[in-house]
Amino acid sequence: MTGARKAREERGGRGGRGERGERGERRAWGERGERLAASPDGPVAAAALLTLLAAVDTVLRTDPGDRLTAALLLAFGATAPVALLRTHPGPAAVLATAANTPLAALLGAPVAAGVAAQALLLHRLARHGSRRGRALAVLLVLPLAGYAAGDPGTAAGGRLGDTGRLLAVAAAVLLAAATATGLARRARSTAAAHGAVERAIAHTLYEHAARGERARIARELHDVVAHHISMISVQAETARLTTPGLPDEGARRLRDIGDTARTALTEMRRLLGVLREDAGADPAERRPPPGLAQLNELLDDARDAAGSAVRLIVSGSVRPLGTGVELTAYRIVQEALTNARRHAPGAAVDVELHYADTALRLRIRDNGPGAHGGAGRGGAHGGGHGLTGMRERAAAVGGSLRGGPAAGGGFLLEATLPTQPRAPGDAPGNENVNENENASENASENGAAA
Repeated sequence: MTGARKAREERGGRGGRGERGERGERRAWGERGERLAASPDGPVAAAALLTLLAAVDTVLRTDPGDRLTAALLLAFGATAPVALLRTHPGPAAVLATAANTPLAALLGAPVAAGVAAQALLLHRLARHGSRRGRALAVLLVLPLAGYAAGDPGTAAGGRLGDTGRLLAVAAAVLLAAATATGLARRARSTAAAHGAVERAIAHTLYEHAARGERARIARELHDVVAHHISMISVQAETARLTTPGLPDEGARRLRDIGDTARTALTEMRRLLGVLREDAGADPAERRPPPGLAQLNELLDDARDAAGSAVRLIVSGSVRPLGTGVELTAYRIVQEALTNARRHAPGAAVDVELHYADTALRLRIRDNGPGAHGGAGRGGAHGGGHGLTGMRERAAAVGGSLRGGPAAGGGFLLEATLPTQPRAPGDAPGNENVNENENASENASENGAAA
């Protein structure tokens, strides 16, 4: 039983290898034909070879005389158009068909070289031609098929014999097969192209959906997580500064909590930048974070956008500050100018920067509607912007911010951002300002505002 099964498997294996070998051989011949048709001199060489073969076949099958001359002319007309295989396959196929059928009738059987030439042209026309070209290729099969079926006789007055009829039918079948093969390959290539387009569209839609999802995640992180992390930092600093009799260990732990929250907020902002870049931002647009050096450009843009007066007043010992402090100051001024443009269009705005020894104090005031505008500015922008967002920015670097109607009209924003140098072991954002010093600074600023 086992020996019989092994024998069957071996025969099946040999049969499978034989079928694969035949398919591979047909594929190799097809590739050779494609290379021949694609080469610049291939069609001309094929036409010359087929013309020579047709002439030899005609001479061997025809007696000398006028009939031989006519047969040679028809043989030339049936094979020479192959030279136009790449450039004009349609007219070449019509010429070959118009000569090949009368030649078969004249000689009593089709000429093999003429049938091969016509098959090449019909295959090319069916595969690479337009819709009309493909329909023409199908129609050009009919003349030789009609000749084989109609039995019109030969020019010598005889009838088609069994051999001649068999050859004519075989030639018609060959032409039909060549045309059908061309149409099938054209259909496969078209389907492959459509499949590639569909895959590209599906990939694009997938990438678009993925970018949209990344953008949604970034928005949710910004609107929810960033707000809560900022609140952790603010509450830790508030508890440390306002809890009476707090032990040193408790104050240290609260300070560590604030430092950890600010570090997490910085890392999350970096992650949000990556997510937004993946969601469609151009990496070439990435640049260092803005600071106070770019404040004049911001004010110029505000003047151009609002058409109102914007002044910058700087006092104190101007010096470079930490990147986080400068970025926070820049964003607070940017948000304040945006709020002024929205709630007090046309109002003049004064932006004051005072460089103290241990802090940078900001004072932004406009001469707009004041109390009426102030009522809406706390939530001027959804999603964590407005006064709430500015307070969070200030708290993230250990500072504070307050805003409200100014004495004498308009709206006033005041922010204090600590600039004390950090100890080597401190985490980013671990700037501390003495509570009494803040109180005295706020009091002096309120007096100046009055």
